[in-house]
Amino acid sequence: MSVTKSPAFAVAAAFCIASVTHCLAGKSDGAMHTYNRLLAKYVTASGVKYSEWKSDAADMQALQSVVDAIANEKISGSNQKEALAAYINAYNAWILHEALGKYPTKSVKDVLFAFFTSKRIKVAREEMSFNHLEKDVIRSKFSDPRVHFALNCASRSCPPLDPEAFRGDKLDAQLEKLARSFVNSEKGVNYSAEKKSAELSAIFDWYKYDFKGEGGPVAFINKRRETPLPNDTKISYQKYDWSLNEAK
Repeated sequence: MSVTKSPAFAVAAAFCIASVTHCLAGKSDGAMHTYNRLLAKYVTASGVKYSEWKSDAADMQALQSVVDAIANEKISGSNQKEALAAYINAYNAWILHEALGKYPTKSVKDVLFAFFTSKRIKVAREEMSFNHLEKDVIRSKFSDPRVHFALNCASRSCPPLDPEAFRGDKLDAQLEKLARSFVNSEKGVNYSAEKKSAELSAIFDWYKYDFKGEGGPVAFINKRRETPLPNDTKISYQKYDWSLNEAK
């Protein structure tokens, strides 16, 4: 049976759909506003103030509201930068949530890396692991090696957590800033002119194929370092420190 819908019905329906869309967008914007406030309060250059955060019940609940919004958010692939920003925020917010859940702890890494490989988070209505989100979504679908300097695994050798949420309209500038900062730090590249050697972060070894599009890890680094590595530099890799990235 068909029903003839009046123009007034169509207008009402459109208004209803627009209202729901606006409501969902508002919830997402509200969650990111809360997330930014939490990052500004607890993230420092030396790490995260886990103890202070864990002792504040209101801010623990605020972070819960952020990951709840991420769990139910619908991430559209129509805008690649917006989608990538949303997935990076999801990874980092959930890492903070899960690290705080384990705190006090010396490291989030456990036997067989279960913290990263078990399905313990929910993003865009899908249950998944951190490993799946990083490998099968962020790295595979977007192919931007700079994400390695935006994702934070709550560990000391990981690139520092940025105290600002990622946004699609600022994403290129944010990723480039973090990549440049990392390769110009000893954590990223520890260069000795005397020994003509450079110890690179293990990230450049583990994920070297992600940098092929820019000519490999050293080419990626030299494009962004204030003083590029000489051609005869001996390359080795740093041991990764999995201890918790707690503020000192």
